[in-house]
Amino acid sequence: MIKLKDKLSNFLYNILKKNDAESKFMLGSIYFNEAKKNYNSVKNLDETNYKVFSQTGEDGIINFLFYKLKISNCRFVEIGVGDYSEANTRFIYEGSFSKGLIIDVEKDFIKKVSKNINLWKGLINLENLKIDKENINTILKKYQLDEKLDLFSIDIDGNDYWIIEQLNKKMSKIFVLEYNPTFGDKLAITVPYDKNFSRFKGHYSGCYYGASLKAMKNIMEAKGYVFIGTNNYNFNAFFVLEEYSEHFKEITSNIKNLSEYTSLKIRDSRDKYGSLNFLNQNQRLKLIADKEIIDVSSSENKKYTIKELLEDI
Repeated sequence: MIKLKDKLSNFLYNILKKNDAESKFMLGSIYFNEAKKNYNSVKNLDETNYKVFSQTGEDGIINFLFYKLKISNCRFVEIGVGDYSEANTRFIYEGSFSKGLIIDVEKDFIKKVSKNINLWKGLINLENLKIDKENINTILKKYQLDEKLDLFSIDIDGNDYWIIEQLNKKMSKIFVLEYNPTFGDKLAITVPYDKNFSRFKGHYSGCYYGASLKAMKNIMEAKGYVFIGTNNYNFNAFFVLEEYSEHFKEITSNIKNLSEYTSLKIRDSRDKYGSLNFLNQNQRLKLIADKEIIDVSSSENKKYTIKELLEDI
């Protein structure tokens, strides 16, 4: 009887979840139809933030970028999507006949995603594995998605920089990547590459992961991209191919320095017991001061401890 009750409960939950997703999509579509009327006067990306399925306001930013670049049925890759209930490409998948690949290490990934979306609705592929710098290009080539993409998004809380380093130049019109605002705006630094890196195993606080915005901006510029801003919470950065920068001249002209994009707006640090402790940037850096960091401002990739660089961050 209990098993039957649980099955019925799960069945009803999944129906309600899908109905909720349909409502979100409809409301998002209505909003974007109105928002498009003002897209030609946008001066900063934060004017376009709007959440439908994304973690924060990435849906709105991506919709704006698609409008400016006249992208409809897109080719996309997103790495780090959880169960796909909150993801940067979910709204795109729901609304267009698109070809995409989503990747996550989540347990029972395919089963969980299939409960959230109709897999028959578009040409979407799912890979349930941990992405590293050795397998990234093999996976992309498997699906013929290693070039000529419209959107590439990565958020894996760890080796992001080292994986991006392996990607082809100019492989996608739009690039969305996560950075660590705790590392400030002055230094091009990242955590060392570790194939088995895990954010909370790296340090219980969750503050030790990823790369600084400057490190990400440098490597993206080397790959042919222009930085155009971040989400409102200052942890996802947006880039477009340099040949499309003319579409965003007014936005890029308003970018003065990186400090406005690295002020800490989220307080998601944890104590040793896994509870939130709401540390500010300085407190976070002091807590992880003994952890190693790589300076990627030159080909030497010098290694330091964070406490050796504290005065410069």
